[in-house]
Amino acid sequence: MPWVDVGRGPIVIDPESVLHAAREVFIASGRIEVGELADAVGVNRTTLYRRWGGRDGLLGEVIWSVTEPTIDAANRRAAGTGPERIAAMMGGFAAAANQATYFHAFLQREPERALRVMTTRAGGVQPRIVEKICGLIQTEVDAGRLTPSLPVGDLALILVRITETFVYANLITGEEPDAVKVHQACAVMLGVTPPSVVDRAGTDPGTPRRTHGNP
Repeated sequence: MPWVDVGRGPIVIDPESVLHAAREVFIASGRIEVGELADAVGVNRTTLYRRWGGRDGLLGEVIWSVTEPTIDAANRRAAGTGPERIAAMMGGFAAAANQATYFHAFLQREPERALRVMTTRAGGVQPRIVEKICGLIQTEVDAGRLTPSLPVGDLALILVRITETFVYANLITGEEPDAVKVHQACAVMLGVTPPSVVDRAGTDPGTPRRTHGNP
């Protein structure tokens, strides 16, 4: 809903317009400076801080605004059903994150802030990713295509943590980010044979075999 910039008098501002401008800046450079953004959109800097609880809060909103459609796109592209689909979706999501130059620019420029904003509950991004993944898993459960061995919320959190481990690998372990490993590890967690293992077994890698925990 619209809000008033108290620092500049009774000026009604659309927060979506501010977020759109912030998202454009972030995608272009992998950074957001509140002062520069405030000047660009004609909003008082203090008002932006109050609205989003500081720079981290604004970054979290911007990152989520690009993360949610990325998950949706990965889900649309994912092949298979049930656990195979969820594993493929997580791998696709990781691949898209790895290909986003602005995302890696942010990680390299401000690694501690990036991990705080994106991988902690306080940062506001991770809980929404987990909630989103919960919904996608629940859709497969409700359709009878997946029988989880853990509560859906716990399973979603584990899948997100697996994804974080390999997407942020260069910060955590010094290794290169690896979306294939995300797909493989999530597949194992969901009870299906990872694609590369299936391929070595002489089976079509596009149709992973189920191993445990699912019908």
